[in-house]
Amino acid sequence: MTAIKICGCTSRGDVELALAWGAQYVGFILAPSVRRIELRLAAEIAQDLPPGVFPVAVLVNPTRDHLAEIVRAIPRVQIQLSGNETPEFVASVTAPVIKAVHVAASHADVATVRRECNRFASARILFDTKIGEAYGGTGQTFPWETIADVAREREVFVAGGLTAENVAACIAAVHPFAVDVRSGVETDGQKDPVKVHAFCKAVKDVDET
Repeated sequence: MTAIKICGCTSRGDVELALAWGAQYVGFILAPSVRRIELRLAAEIAQDLPPGVFPVAVLVNPTRDHLAEIVRAIPRVQIQLSGNETPEFVASVTAPVIKAVHVAASHADVATVRRECNRFASARILFDTKIGEAYGGTGQTFPWETIADVAREREVFVAGGLTAENVAACIAAVHPFAVDVRSGVETDGQKDPVKVHAFCKAVKDVDET
């Protein structure tokens, strides 16, 4: 079964909505972002997550001190590193790590993507779309066939422009461990119950076929 990560949760209501439709991961963006949440609030919400649902702290080039503070504050946290973190830094993190690898929206090179993934052998990989200097949240897809071989060899998350309308095609092309959505389940910058339900249902429907 394909796991679901609902990212950019900024309130208890967002998390309850994600849980209602079966998400296994809820993302708290602690890096600069329009969806940034304070660590204190993220930690309070995460304390009430049921077994089998994991909080993911989304960070960009954190300091070691900030990272240690987050690991102490949020129970069972997994760390998503979406910046230019080195393999040595990633390997030193004491919590489970999801390392973002950004794939060009066009003309993505399979060999280049594989080499980048190989630098982070200790982490799960999250593929997101590379647009300019952005570290994510572009709302655009990338050529999924670029990562299909890597997804057959290790557990990967796929992000970047996913919606209820295209997530089934993504899963069919990649067979990822998990899919990750933020803006694709929002309306006017807020989590939309109808879109969250539709996205999660689309994932479950394709898994059942």
